[in-house]
Amino acid sequence: MTITTPTVRGRYLALLAALLGWMFDGMEMGLFPLVGKDALRDLLSTQTTQDAIDRWFGIITACFLVGAATGGVIFGWLGDKIGRIRAMTASILLYSLCSGLSAASSSPAQLAVLRFLGALGMGGEWALGVALVMELWPNTSRAWLAGMIGAFGNLGYTVCGLIALSLNHLGPEQLHDRIISLGLPLEWAVTLTAHRNWRLLMLAGAIPALMTVFIRLFVPESDKWHRAREAGKSMHWSQRDLLGVLLGAAAAGGVITLWAIDREKLSLGVRLIGSSIGLGLVVLGYLYPVRGYLSRSGLSLQARRQTLVRMLLAAGLSGVALLGTWAGLMWMYQWVGTLPGGDGPDAKPILQIWSSVAAAFGCVVAAVLGEKLGRRPVYAALCLLSMTALFGFYRLNTAYGYPFLFSAALLSAISASFYGWLPLYLPELFRTPVRATGQGFGFNFGRIIAAAGNLQMANLLAVFNGDYAQACAVVAAVYVFGLILILLAPETKGKPLPE
Repeated sequence: MTITTPTVRGRYLALLAALLGWMFDGMEMGLFPLVGKDALRDLLSTQTTQDAIDRWFGIITACFLVGAATGGVIFGWLGDKIGRIRAMTASILLYSLCSGLSAASSSPAQLAVLRFLGALGMGGEWALGVALVMELWPNTSRAWLAGMIGAFGNLGYTVCGLIALSLNHLGPEQLHDRIISLGLPLEWAVTLTAHRNWRLLMLAGAIPALMTVFIRLFVPESDKWHRAREAGKSMHWSQRDLLGVLLGAAAAGGVITLWAIDREKLSLGVRLIGSSIGLGLVVLGYLYPVRGYLSRSGLSLQARRQTLVRMLLAAGLSGVALLGTWAGLMWMYQWVGTLPGGDGPDAKPILQIWSSVAAAFGCVVAAVLGEKLGRRPVYAALCLLSMTALFGFYRLNTAYGYPFLFSAALLSAISASFYGWLPLYLPELFRTPVRATGQGFGFNFGRIIAAAGNLQMANLLAVFNGDYAQACAVVAAVYVFGLILILLAPETKGKPLPE
C-alpha cells in the first residue's frame, strides 16, 4: 500500500475537524453544570432537599467523568488499531446522540446513565483529535496547536452559555410557538421549556452528529499511523484486552455506588476501604490493554516499563488539574445560586460565558509559555497560581455582580490553562503506536481521580453545613500534589515527537 503525505489542505481540514470536535466536547461538558440544578429539581420534584440535589449532582458528574475516562481508553485503543478518523467519527456520533437522548430522561438515574454513555464518546474524541493533529502538523506548531485545543474546548462552554442566554430572552411563549411550528405537539413544547429549558439545552447537544459526515468525507488519516500500521505495529492490539477496561469501568461504577448510598446506611470506613480496592481495580483494568499490547510488541523491557510509568505519571498530572476543575471550579455554578443576586435565570449563562472566554485565553498562554520556558516550570507555576486563585475566589466573594464575574474569569483563566498545557505535553511522552491510548489513558484516567474527589463534595458540604465557599476552598490543596508530581516528570522542551 502506498502511503501519501496529507496535503496542506488536508492538514487544515483535519485541524478544523478536531477544533470543532473539541468545541463540541466543551459544550457537552458545560451542559450539566449549567442545567444540573434545574434538571434535578425537575426530576426529583420541587419538594426535594438541597442535600439530595448536591448528592445527585456529584453522582451524575462522577458518572460523566468515569465515562470519559473509559471512552478515552476504549476509543484510544480503537484509534491506534483502526485509525484516528474512523474512531473519531464513532466517538462524536455517540456523545451527540446520548446528549440528545438525555432530554427525555425521567429520573436522575436515567440521566446519569446517558451522561456516562455520552462521555464515552467525548473522552475518546479528545485523545483521538490530539493524536491526529499532533501527527499531521510539524513539530514547530505544537505549542499553538495545544493552546488552540484547550481554547476551543472552553469555547464550547461559551456556545452553551450563549444558547442558554438566547433561550431565556426568547421567553416561553415564543419558544412554544417555534417548537409547535416544527410539527411537535404543545405538550412537548411545555415539557422541553420547563425548568429553565434544561431539556431543550440537552437536545441541542445532538447537533455535533452532523459533523461526522464532514469528517468521513474530507479529513485525511494520519500518515504516521499509516506507517505504524504498515510496519505491523497496530496489529499487536487485541479485542480481548478490552475486557480489562470493562472490569475497570465496573469497578469505577462500584465506587460511585458506594458513595451514592445514603450516609446512614453505610459507614465511612466501608466506603473508604471499598473505594481503595475499587480504584486499584480501575488502574489494573484500564492499563490491561496497553500491558497486553506491549507484551506482544517486541519492545524491550525498559521501553515497556517506561510507557506504563509515563501513563501513570500523565494520569497524576491530569488528575490534579481535573480534580481542581470538577471538585472546585465547576461547583461555582451551584454556589452562585445561593449568593445575593445570583438566582436569576441569566446568572449561570453569563457566568459560564465570562469564565469560558477567559479560560480559552489562558489555554493559549499556558501552551505558548510551556514551549518557551519549558513544560515543568510552567506546570509548577500553574499549580501555585491555581491554588491561590481557587482559595481566594471562594473566600472573598459574598455576592453576585461584576467583582464576582471578574474573579471567576481570573480563576478560570488560570486553572483552565492546564488544558492548553496537557495537549502540548502528553503526546510528547508516547511513541506513535501507543500515543492515542497513552494520552487517552493519561488525560482521561485523571477524570477517575476527579470523579472520586467529586463524590466527596456532598460529604464535604455536609461537614461545612452546606457552605460551598468553605468546602470548595479546601479543594485548593490538591495543587500541592501537582507540585510534587512535576518533579518526577521528564522535560520534553525542544524534542520531536517520539516515533
